[in-house]
Amino acid sequence: MADGSHLGLLSGGCLESDLQIHAREVMDSGHPAVVEYDMRGPDDILFGIGAGCEGAMRVLLEPANSESPVAAPLATAGRITQGGEAISLVLVHEAADVQLGTYLPEPPLPPALIGAGIQSMAERESRGVDLGAGARRTRAFMHFLAPPPHLLICGAGPDAQSVVSTARALGWRVTVTDHRPAYAVAARFPGADVRLGDPKLLRAEIQLARCHAAVVMSHHLASDESYLRELAEAGAPSYVGLLGPEARRSRLAAQLGPVAERLRCRVRGPVGIDIGAATPEGIALSIIAQIHAWLAGCASEWNAHSLTRAALKD
Repeated sequence: MADGSHLGLLSGGCLESDLQIHAREVMDSGHPAVVEYDMRGPDDILFGIGAGCEGAMRVLLEPANSESPVAAPLATAGRITQGGEAISLVLVHEAADVQLGTYLPEPPLPPALIGAGIQSMAERESRGVDLGAGARRTRAFMHFLAPPPHLLICGAGPDAQSVVSTARALGWRVTVTDHRPAYAVAARFPGADVRLGDPKLLRAEIQLARCHAAVVMSHHLASDESYLRELAEAGAPSYVGLLGPEARRSRLAAQLGPVAERLRCRVRGPVGIDIGAATPEGIALSIIAQIHAWLAGCASEWNAHSLTRAALKD
């Protein structure tokens, strides 16, 4: 920031003081610059950092005020990702005929970089690109930006507040819905989109296809049944967490009947990782941790019980 403060970390804190000096020079000059740190050997001491991280980092610094070239790409990326869509940006950090900086994958970039940005978007992954050689060498990073996860919470009871605050701390988008006016109050869930609605009309009131995960936790059996029925009919999202013990899950499965098969293995119930949680905050941590692992593709079979399997077992 202009006052020297910063958000986030590029290291454990060992590079930030030096980066602050370079960032100030970039803000004063108005021109992008690249800073490299190689801490893979004894040369680390030459930087005066002595971090011992055994790694290397190449950092692109560019002014980001409203008049700078990067302002438009960043604004576009923010608008698109907050709207639930993905985008790829092209970060040029070495080039002879292109100004260093961040771009959308479109002109004035050369066709090769535009194509690389489009490919990054299609494959939904970031990657480095190295074109040419010598004085004509161009290096860029295709930065794929997925939208923040969108969590739907069906039920706005007191314990839902901890789930919302934990998810919001991670930057997730959260929608909370409940049929009870006393609970569906926006002031109770800062940063979340709070809806007052009939559980039987969930598909009509919420764009379920845009949600990455849902947690059913109204503590009201009939409402939970309606939420699960709507989620089953919608076929989305792929992760559905159900609060409550196994006996309650089995009862809901029996009440849903054949429609429970449409949920297949989507339901995690009891929802959350078993971390011995007892408080609302601990339970929220277990729920969000399980969803986080599932979204990252590294979840195991923690409580991955489908309603149909539960019904058959019981």
